[in-house]
Amino acid sequence: MKFFVLFLLFYILSSIGYAQVPEQTHPTVQEIVDEISEDNIRRIVERLVAFHTRHTLSDTTDLEIGIGAARRWIKREFEDYSRDSGGRLKVEYHRFIAEPQPRIPEPTEIVNVVATLPGKLQGDDDRVYVISGHYDSRVSDIMDAESFSPGANDDASGTAVVMELARVMSNYEFDATIVFMAVAGEEQGLVGARQWAADAYRDEMNIEGMITNDIVGNIFGGNDVVDNTRVRVFSEGVNPNATYEELRRIVATGSENDSPSRQLARYVEEVGPLYTTNFDVVMIYRRDRYLRGGDHIPFNELGYPAVRFTEMHENYNWQHQDVRFEEGIQYGDLPEFVDYEYTTNVARVNGAVLASLSLAPPPPTGVGIDISRLEHDTTLLWDHSGLGDLKGFYICIRETTAPQWQRKIFVNVQDVQSEEGYTYIQKGKSKDNYIFGIQAVGKNGLNSVTVFPAPVR
Repeated sequence: MKFFVLFLLFYILSSIGYAQVPEQTHPTVQEIVDEISEDNIRRIVERLVAFHTRHTLSDTTDLEIGIGAARRWIKREFEDYSRDSGGRLKVEYHRFIAEPQPRIPEPTEIVNVVATLPGKLQGDDDRVYVISGHYDSRVSDIMDAESFSPGANDDASGTAVVMELARVMSNYEFDATIVFMAVAGEEQGLVGARQWAADAYRDEMNIEGMITNDIVGNIFGGNDVVDNTRVRVFSEGVNPNATYEELRRIVATGSENDSPSRQLARYVEEVGPLYTTNFDVVMIYRRDRYLRGGDHIPFNELGYPAVRFTEMHENYNWQHQDVRFEEGIQYGDLPEFVDYEYTTNVARVNGAVLASLSLAPPPPTGVGIDISRLEHDTTLLWDHSGLGDLKGFYICIRETTAPQWQRKIFVNVQDVQSEEGYTYIQKGKSKDNYIFGIQAVGKNGLNSVTVFPAPVR
């Protein structure tokens, strides 16, 4: 009887879609993750703190103090990584003049430091993945450009993640291009990231995913909770710049939880923990923390899939504060409050995700659900992409109330291929009751991000 009950439970769960395909690690991705150095992340954070302040409006000419000294050091580090990898990183400043605005009183040069690792399939595969951290810092007064502003967690920690990944990953080849970016002006209103994203959009850059790491080094929450086993990933559901027709389609299809950014977050939650021990990703269904923002938002606004990594529990005594000891409490964003093992785990998740995406085939294109007739089955259609060394596809299925894909059905290319493209019919599962998606699967076993289907006739 006990065996029968267990068998029946397994059958029921499998039939409604809870039988998840076990994911496998990839040796190259694992090798990259294993090379990420906690000691190097610590060194980068401590060196950035030593510039005294990295406020966007601080001195740009001093050799040891201010944002100018900081950006020159970051650029030299990127150049060292490039030299050590045989010149594979293209290192440059992205400069522009920010006009006066609420947190920038006069025209000011903003400088992002960018290291680009070109994909090996340029010309055929134009995908770009971007990872960023902001290297500027601040204290209590957002306009104070002179006081000691260590910015160890916010955001030397995120900058260190980006720089360490550039060091490690520049020694490998990827199908897609990866951009490692240390941006300025975040604390003054996301200024550096906004201009770089706008320039990328103008240049029609095919950014398939963007990750920003901002405040990823602390495990001691201001709520007295200590958590060194989880990191949050924030993703928007509905783009505020969506057109009226786009919003109507989102409402009609119930796809408010299936934006490209949310699919990227699902990918992070699915892939990242495979390459870490006792470290999980927690998806937060918000663009950012409540009424707050980060450097992924300018990318979101332009329609690019973008997410934010942030520690699980923030401590506001150590953020945006003058460094001081007051009534028995130490305030200020000091390096002793950064947990480097934790930050290294965040870097490992980032590295696993970036490498997996960049080695996987491009995501399917033209993905749709056939709505030409009413049916109890679901017919999925998508295009021949002509790119990537394809093994097949995953048909991803979940109930409408489930946050993550509950079932993946693998299909070989030849089993779904036709002259028009690809077709798959899911028997017995209606599009009324389930959410569907398509993932490309490479012969190397790595998957693309999942694509949500649009209604087609």
